[in-house]
Amino acid sequence: MEKALIIGASGGIGAALVAALQGRGVAVTGLSRRDDGLDVTDEDSVAAALGALEPGFDLVLVASGALVIDGAEPEKTIRRVTAKAMADQFALNCIGPSLVLKHSLRLLPRDRRAVFAALSARVGSIGDNALGGWYSYRTAKAALNQMIHTGAIELARSHRHALCVALHPGTVATRFTADYAATHDRVAPDQAASNLLGVIAGLTPAETGGFFDWQGKRVSW
Repeated sequence: MEKALIIGASGGIGAALVAALQGRGVAVTGLSRRDDGLDVTDEDSVAAALGALEPGFDLVLVASGALVIDGAEPEKTIRRVTAKAMADQFALNCIGPSLVLKHSLRLLPRDRRAVFAALSARVGSIGDNALGGWYSYRTAKAALNQMIHTGAIELARSHRHALCVALHPGTVATRFTADYAATHDRVAPDQAASNLLGVIAGLTPAETGGFFDWQGKRVSW
């Protein structure tokens, strides 16, 4: 891998991915809202930021996302669901990565292996949902998974060596999970980054369109 683009590079996992890749000698471009003004929910912002880049990225990874937006906590009951909270979740956790995918197609080489990946979450799995709750976040991540799977089908027609995948990083020790991980073992961001890069390195084009956890195991849709 020679070049990588990390979207959400100022976050816990994003920053760890940048550091891990740079440690491996990869030329990394990191973009974030905090440091670069990139708003993944605004197509003009995405188009401008990615349009300024030269093609040839071996990896484009979207690490942006949020569980709590504007103070709206994950819903424990459907009675707590609001249109605004659900729209906000879709904008950041589904529409944002989808716009990045749309505008990064030209950045991926056609003559060699390339990977587009977006961080999803196991709670976005419909088949794995036995607890309920977290309506808006779950639904937005499930929608993201569908976008990734559908995008992979189209990408394979123009980039036969490329992969387009959704990744579950596990429960990572960041501000994102601080108040919601009491029953889960958390891993440090640098370990999560190493795990994710290991999974990416082991995937083949035949596995494009898949949803994989940090161990490389398939997650049910």
